[in-house]
Amino acid sequence: MYHTSGRAVVGVTLFTLLEPLPLGFFVAAWLFDIIYMQTFIVMWTKAASWLIVLGLLLAIIPRIISLIYLFRGARPAEKTHFWLALIATGVAIVNAFIHSRDAYAVVPMGVTLSTIVVLLLLAANLQLALRERHLQGARP
Repeated sequence: MYHTSGRAVVGVTLFTLLEPLPLGFFVAAWLFDIIYMQTFIVMWTKAASWLIVLGLLLAIIPRIISLIYLFRGARPAEKTHFWLALIATGVAIVNAFIHSRDAYAVVPMGVTLSTIVVLLLLAANLQLALRERHLQGARP
């Protein structure tokens, strides 16, 4: 992902370990929202609320590390990844507020926002992975 010298290895390692975790929590929340929409069992929307909050908490450190590397001269793919992930985090914050409502008030806005968050994070990770693969393939 990020190419660095010796001192920044800890930051890159933390980023690599923590970056995929929020996506997992947001995908689980999205699935729980869909299940709630089909069953209207309140437990599913409450669980989705907790998953969104946990995903947001785990997204803080990777976003800070990305921001540092953005100011240190990141490549275009890294900049795109940062901005897509930051927008997804902003949408997830709005989604957390939507999920704090009564369970019946979550549908359909909560499902829509969860879908947008998941799609943005998938696009961010996919474009970065494709760019890294292209760079590795170009090296002798």
